[in-house]
Amino acid sequence: MTNLAGRGAIVTGGFSGMGFAIAAALAEAGANVAVGSYIAPAGADRSDAAYYPGTDEIGRVRAALSAHGTRVHAAHLDVRDSEVTNRFMAEAEAAIGPADILVNAAGTTAEQPVCGHSDALWDKIVDTNLTGAFRATRAVLPGMIGRGWGRIVNIGSTAASVGWKDNPAYCASKAGLLGLTRCVALEGAAHGVTCVMISPTWVETELMRRNVAQVVEREGKGRTAQQAMAEIARGNPQQRMLQPQEIAALAVFLCSDLAKGITMENIQITGGALW
Repeated sequence: MTNLAGRGAIVTGGFSGMGFAIAAALAEAGANVAVGSYIAPAGADRSDAAYYPGTDEIGRVRAALSAHGTRVHAAHLDVRDSEVTNRFMAEAEAAIGPADILVNAAGTTAEQPVCGHSDALWDKIVDTNLTGAFRATRAVLPGMIGRGWGRIVNIGSTAASVGWKDNPAYCASKAGLLGLTRCVALEGAAHGVTCVMISPTWVETELMRRNVAQVVEREGKGRTAQQAMAEIARGNPQQRMLQPQEIAALAVFLCSDLAKGITMENIQITGGALW
């Protein structure tokens, strides 16, 4: 039902977390997969909660995805840079074939109130989460329209519709991503191209662990990050934390022919939680 054999899929932020889980699920469904993540140089700003893979992880990612028997490309990708993004997309298509599928999973956040946000930190979060998705989409959408088939899945958040204290840049970026999703969906609708946003609540990833650690540090209540994560799980109506594979399963379905009528939607995966 979700046979994607022969399709070419590009996943940004694909070295870890939801991005890697989605890339692996797409490869398992038969797609040729290209993944890119930001590999920070020495001395780079790491004030946000993002997970920064090293160059040594390129081989690990390639090996893990190649185990499914499809073509794989993995490399550095900075979605904040148009030139780097366009070059990555060109190299990806040369390696795996035309991009039929794009998953915008690259993202970051930081615990910082409005009054404490520097311009640089605000710009980094919005540029990664929102403008980065725009750059990646702009690079592959013309080809999808020209071939009459395409699937774009944006990884959003409940933050797109529910505010969260000390995360204004993240909330603003995800709300903006929903607006972008709707516009891309309308632009591609007549050409067999869909665009959908998946908005989960907390998902157990390295980004979440780092984000929670920032929350704990800012609150200064003496609890550990592990205790804070356990509290989050208990606060969910299902009494648990969502897993990346759950997001991946939906993403794969949305990329199939069975989902061609699902576009311009914001699909929330929350376990019943409002946030």
